[in-house]
Order: sequence, then structure tokens, then C-alpha cells
Amino acid sequence: MVAAIEGRLNGTLYRKVNMSSGTNPSPAVAALPAAIADRSARVGIVGMGYVGLPLALLFSESGFTVLGFDTDPAKVDMLAAGRSYIKHIGPERVAACAASGRFSATTDFDRLAECDCLLICVPTPLGRHREPDLSFVLSTTREIARRLRPGQLVVLESTTYPGTTDEELQPLLSVGGLETPRDYLLAFSPEREDPGNRSFNTKTIPKVVGGVNSESTAAACALYRAALDQVVPVASSRVAEAAKLLENIYRAINIALVNELKMTFDAMGINVWEVIEAAKTKPFGFQAFYPGPGLGGHCIPLDPFYLSWKASEHGMWTRFIDLAGEINTRMPAYVLNKTLEALNQDGKSIRGARVLVLGLSYKDDIDDDRESPSYEIIELLREHGAQVAYCDPYFPEARAGRKHDVQLSSVPCTAAEFAAHDCLVLATAHSEFSNPALYGGVRLVVDTRNVVGPDWGPRVVRG
Repeated sequence: MVAAIEGRLNGTLYRKVNMSSGTNPSPAVAALPAAIADRSARVGIVGMGYVGLPLALLFSESGFTVLGFDTDPAKVDMLAAGRSYIKHIGPERVAACAASGRFSATTDFDRLAECDCLLICVPTPLGRHREPDLSFVLSTTREIARRLRPGQLVVLESTTYPGTTDEELQPLLSVGGLETPRDYLLAFSPEREDPGNRSFNTKTIPKVVGGVNSESTAAACALYRAALDQVVPVASSRVAEAAKLLENIYRAINIALVNELKMTFDAMGINVWEVIEAAKTKPFGFQAFYPGPGLGGHCIPLDPFYLSWKASEHGMWTRFIDLAGEINTRMPAYVLNKTLEALNQDGKSIRGARVLVLGLSYKDDIDDDRESPSYEIIELLREHGAQVAYCDPYFPEARAGRKHDVQLSSVPCTAAEFAAHDCLVLATAHSEFSNPALYGGVRLVVDTRNVVGPDWGPRVVRG
């Protein structure tokens, strides 16, 4: 038995033929494609965060009844009230989906059994020693396994190392005697969310899908095709898992390269930003990446180490990944040193200096501070005796995280507030920080994002 899967990659139609398991599906599994096609299949999404919520809204807008699951009652209450807790997702969109009757959220995981398709969108952080922490994925899978019934499709979206879906999830889901693909279906489809991206969104970003068998791939592809513009099937869940890691390792290594060049060129008296602008005029063979104060977000600082950890099981040493991680993780310390030097040049000591960090978000114009290097910069400045404040219009209060709790509130984004500090460290390129009028009374800026113009007034150190 074979299963043919068609897709379109870079505008080219292709046909991939996967060997099927040869197992006859149960009546419930056999009925799932028709339920997906007529939108009668109920979709459950576990994790109502930056990945799960936009996906839930998209499936609801595409005609499916969607049930969102989260352990945070406050999120569930806000969604029930038609409110959004993610800035780039407007409350009107949440309210419209809730009013349609096709979207609701719950903390009751017994309702997992109501859903025909279950998508897992939970965090996959790193442990203290950069080892993968699959606790959220595995606990969610156990919750599903307790209620798994014939005819359900389970898809993991959380980024992880190759082999997680078939080595970790499949045994947990099969513990009750159900088997894939006879009784249930299992696939991996990596999230590709980019909060704040104005060119691409959940619907328009191509969706890579790989199942633990061809039947699972076909069912997951059918589900995503019902809501997304383009689906890219691959040979297995492991290929899909590896593809996601490749995407982010590629970015991590190239960002590490320009971060290292920033430090090297700075020692030579060369402006790395001008170098990049000149290099990117080449119409082929070069893609611009930009330096910064360190890596942030839910993917690039974490995902490469999932592969390096897994590679060690096979006796492989991922030297590029490890070197990139070393460079990127030391960037906050580099920013600290640039700040120390800049203050010294002004005849000031870091001890007792008033330093204002501009931006907690890991990138511009979003309310996402996961793994943001700003927190480490704040803590390093404090350790050296600085009086530190921050300004971020997206975070009136700094949130306590897994690694940091700075216990600060944002100061106003005004020229008077900026001028009251000895030094500004611009860590995030929010649009609000690109107003020259804010810097009229400022003496010194350590600019890690190349935002402040040379004629805006303060002395600028490119950090």
C-alpha cells in the first residue's frame, strides 16, 4: 500500500510517495478526512500563547469549531471576554471568533476527548545545562493519552530534536493499547510564528508537515490545508523536526558571525553597520544579518542546543552550533563593557551611575520578552553598582521569568526622563525610540541596534 502526497515547494508542484503501514484504519480514523473536509472535525489546541492563539483563531475563522486549552485561568477568562493579551493580535479578532460560537477556551483537560484534532503548542525551554526540557510537551502528551480515543489526530508543533514525536510521544500515546495509524494519527508540524512580521502571518507562512507514517502525514496535511495557504509535506516527523532546527541554526550561526565581526571591526575602528549596508548591495550570494546585544525570542537562543544535545547521542560534536552559542551568549557582557568604557570616557564610574535600558522586548515593536538579553544586561549593570531603570511602552511592568526577576516598572518615554540619566543603553529598536526629539538633553547612548542618528545630540557609542 502506498500513499501519494502532493505539495508545492517554491512554486513547483511535486509528488512524494510514502510507504504506508499496510494497516487498515479503524472506522473512526477512516472517517476523519471527511470530517476535516466538511469542517465538522473539532480542533483542540493546547497552549494559548504566541503560537497557539493565532492558530486557534485561524482555524476558527476557517470554519472549524476550536477549543483552546491552557493552564492559566487568567488567559481563559480574557479570551472568554473577547480580549487579547498579545499586542499584535487585536481584541476585535478574538471577540469575533468568540461571538461566532466557533472558539472558546478552557482549563478543563477532560475536554480533550471532545476534539478530533489536537495540536500541541507548549514551550520547549532549555535546562540549566542547556539540555532539552520536554516537561511541558510530555505532560501535555500524558494528558492527551489519558483521554485518547480512536479517530484522533495529534500534532506536535513545539520545536524539539529529531525523534521526539516517534520516540517520546508515540509510546506515551500507545500505552493504553491504541496504535497508529490504525486507531489514531500522529505528526509533527513546526511552528513558524514571527510576532510583528508585517509580510507574513500564520495563514501565509508555508507549513511543513511530517507524520510518523504516511497516513498521519496525509491527515495532518489535510487539516492544515483547510486553513493555511501552503502545506509542505515531508517524508517523516524527523525530517520536519530537523527542518525547523536547521532554520533557526542557520540564523543563530549567521547572527553569531556578525556579532563577532561587530566586536572585531570595532577594535579596528570600523562601523559594522556601514560594512553590512555595503555588502548587501551585492545582488547574489549574500544575505544581511544584523548584530545586537544578544539573542532573544522563543527559538534562536534555544533550538540549536536541542540538536547539539541529540547529536551527542550519536557521537557527533556540533562545533558550529557550540561556537555560535558561545559568541551570542557573551554579547550582554560585551554591552556591559562598552557601557563601562563609555562612562569612563565621560569621567564617570559605573558605580552609582544612572543607566536607562531602552527596551525589554527581544525585538522591535512587539510585546514578547522571552529570552530577551535586556534582562541580563540589567542584572549585569546592577552587579557593577549602576542605578538601573528601563523604558518599554510594551511592558509597563517587567515580568518575572524562569531566569530573571528584575522587579522594575517602566519609566515614561519622554525627553525629560531620558535626560535624567547618565547613559542610555538602547537594547530594542522600538519605533518609539526612533524620535530624535527624545535625545535632545541626553549626554551618552550605547546603541546596540544602530538607531540613534549622529546628529541627534548625544555622544553615541555603537555597542
